[in-house]
Amino acid sequence: MQELRKSNERGHANHGWLDSYHSFSFASYHDPAQMGFGPLRVINDDTISAGAGFGTHGHRDMEIITYVLSGAIEHKDSMGNGSVIRPGDVQRMSAGTGIQHSEFNPLSDSATHMLQIWIQPNATNFPPSYEEKNIPAADKRGRLRLIASPDGADGSVKIHQDAKLYAGLFDADEQASLSLADKRQVYIHLARGTLTVNGLVLQAGDGLKLTHETQISMRDGTQAEVLLFDLP
Repeated sequence: MQELRKSNERGHANHGWLDSYHSFSFASYHDPAQMGFGPLRVINDDTISAGAGFGTHGHRDMEIITYVLSGAIEHKDSMGNGSVIRPGDVQRMSAGTGIQHSEFNPLSDSATHMLQIWIQPNATNFPPSYEEKNIPAADKRGRLRLIASPDGADGSVKIHQDAKLYAGLFDADEQASLSLADKRQVYIHLARGTLTVNGLVLQAGDGLKLTHETQISMRDGTQAEVLLFDLP
C-alpha cells in the first residue's frame, strides 16, 4: 500500500530567522493523522538564516539525526562536543537520560538548509552519546547508501532502534532498488529534485508511506536527493 503526502500538505511555521516545514505534528502544528510513522517521529525541513539558530535546550529519550543539505550548522552540547556539520556529514545524538545542546548557522552571508529527524529509541534511560560521520556524495550517487543503522554497519551512525536510514542522489538514468524484509514499512522523504518511486512521481518535500511492499525502486531522478527509512 502506498500513501503519498504532498509537500504543501505539511505543517509550516515561519519565525523569520527559521522557516520550517513539518512532515509530522510538531510544536504548534498538530494533526492527529500525522503523529509519526512507526518509530519515526519528526522530519523538520528547516531553513535557518545566516548567524541565527537554536539556543541551548534539552532533549531526552530520542535519537536525533541532523542532515545538512546546504550551508552549515554549528553544534555544541553538554557532553563537550562541538563541531560544524556540513553537507555530506551525518550527525547522530542519542539523548538518553538527557542532554543540552545548541545549533547555530555559523555563516554570515547565507542560509542553512537542513533536515532534523527524530526517531523514538527502543530503550530508555541509557547514557547520552554523540556521533558523526562523513558520507561523500560519490557514495550516494545512483544508489541507496546506508547512513544510520542499529549496528553501525557500512560506516553508518549507530541508533538505538531497529531502523535503517538510507540516502541517495539520482539524476538521468541512475536507478536503484531495495528489497524489504517481511513485516517492514518504509517512509521516503524527497529532500529536493524529482524522483519516481514505485511508479509515483515525487517532488521536493513530498513524503511517501509504504506498507506491505517487498521492493522499492527509484528511477528518473532530476537533481534528486532522497532519504529512505526502513522501519519496524
